[in-house]
Amino acid sequence: MKTRIFLFIGLLLLGYANAEGRQAAAKADPPREGTIDVLSSPDLYNLTLKWAGEYNRLNQGVKIEVEKVPVGNMTGRLKSGAGIGFVSTESDRLFNNETVWSMVVGRDVIVPVMNAKSPFIDEIYRSGISPETFSRLFESPENLTWGVLLGNGQQVPLHCYVVQDASVKAGIADFLKANISLNKVATVESGEEMATIIGKDPGAIGFCRLVSLLDANNALAGNIRLVPIDKNGNGKIDYMEKIYDDMQTFTRGVWIGKYPKALSGKIFAVSAGQPSGASETAFLKWVLTDGQIFLDQHGFSDLVSSERQTQLDKLNYEPVTAETGSYSRSGILAMVLVVILAIGIIVFVVDLITRSKRRIMEAALHPGSVNRNVFDENSVIVPKGIYFDKTHTWAFMENNGNVKVGIDDFMQHVTGTITRIEMKTPGEKVKKGNRLFTMIRNGKQLHVYAPVSGTISAQNKALATDASILNSAPYADGWVYMIEPVNWMREIQFLTMAEQYKLWLKEEFSRLKDFFASALQTHSPEYAPVVLQDGGALQESILADLSPRVWEDFQTNFIDAAR
Repeated sequence: MKTRIFLFIGLLLLGYANAEGRQAAAKADPPREGTIDVLSSPDLYNLTLKWAGEYNRLNQGVKIEVEKVPVGNMTGRLKSGAGIGFVSTESDRLFNNETVWSMVVGRDVIVPVMNAKSPFIDEIYRSGISPETFSRLFESPENLTWGVLLGNGQQVPLHCYVVQDASVKAGIADFLKANISLNKVATVESGEEMATIIGKDPGAIGFCRLVSLLDANNALAGNIRLVPIDKNGNGKIDYMEKIYDDMQTFTRGVWIGKYPKALSGKIFAVSAGQPSGASETAFLKWVLTDGQIFLDQHGFSDLVSSERQTQLDKLNYEPVTAETGSYSRSGILAMVLVVILAIGIIVFVVDLITRSKRRIMEAALHPGSVNRNVFDENSVIVPKGIYFDKTHTWAFMENNGNVKVGIDDFMQHVTGTITRIEMKTPGEKVKKGNRLFTMIRNGKQLHVYAPVSGTISAQNKALATDASILNSAPYADGWVYMIEPVNWMREIQFLTMAEQYKLWLKEEFSRLKDFFASALQTHSPEYAPVVLQDGGALQESILADLSPRVWEDFQTNFIDAAR
């Protein structure tokens, strides 16, 4: 009965959506034509051109004209009706507190850089430089040596530079949290000049915006490297601070909060007032959604989902006008649907109460028989005849000698539904213990390691369109690769099979509980009641809704630690 009622309601809603949706869509969907005038500060010009070009490609009726404008001229141009602008500094500083409309569309990063051939680069990448140590750069820069900065007694001169940018200097001052003047430090006019100076001087350190240091391939230009920052001041770059090896790792580290907030600024869309044109509003909404992928490509960081939604809400301001006169046909239909929906809800609540009473009675008669959505040894499927690796992958040799590999059932229970997978291509060689593929859930990722060595002969193409098959059938349709093994007989000696694997799982669950007990106290104590239930039981899909930082910890302290 309940199913029929809800099916009926669903059909009515579908019909209502089809009948009324087209009219609503015509009102809500902005026209994909017209001209948009866009201004850009010089450091955002390439990014803005990319946004404009891609949006033009998708909406060929829209013409976006981009103009590079000095920061100081932005206010006047906007107030004269120039449309919208993109700037990478705080709007209240930029416009001297003049009234402007602004909206955050991305994040900008200020970075310290050094010469890649510095004689102290290995030491710095091990220990990092803390904010307190950085402050020494600005106390007496004319007499500064690397020995004074690092405390290693080396009398090698150290030259410090800062880009001539008020917002960069403000970010550095906030980062140092000290009353230090930056006026004594040598200044350069641009990031390009900074890259040239630092690239020629092994004894130099400089501060500027990351984007101005990137080449055409979005790698650090010239002979320069990022300076690792010892955020917690413990004298070493530990796993939570190790984000400086490549640009992808660095930008991800900025996103999840591993980089000092004081050095992570904002990118604004600005206008003289709330954008009212349909074309401008549609373009800004696109920048906040699909356009975010281009931020990372240009050395910036995208917004997390909650930030995007907050900014999108600023664009959804539309005056609501009420209809007058008699009820419209759609209004009457809406009221009928409300009544039917109310009946359905009542039926659903009654059914819910009935089921709850049955569960209580069943629990009383058969203690322990009720499924509490708990994740334990009994939850994991362990097929016989396949080999398991301690990094939670499996391997099975087919009749033709190829080895099929994938993740085990334990791992899919931990992550929850996987939304995307990054795979290698056929023909690539893999080595046991090296990265094999990456599982992603809503932007949070885990790297998976190869259980065997060989050459990839095939990949499971079905995972490209539906990665959740990893969860629903990890040992069947959810396989990831076919591999031609090169050392099968030796490598299976390091793998286990069903019975031994089950015994090992008991220890693995203990290790998993220890990890979450530690990680959640450090990062997300509010999740502890969900993850560790009464008696210390683990919740199904325990990682699913936890923060990217916990996923990073799980990668390092649980998966990687088992290699």
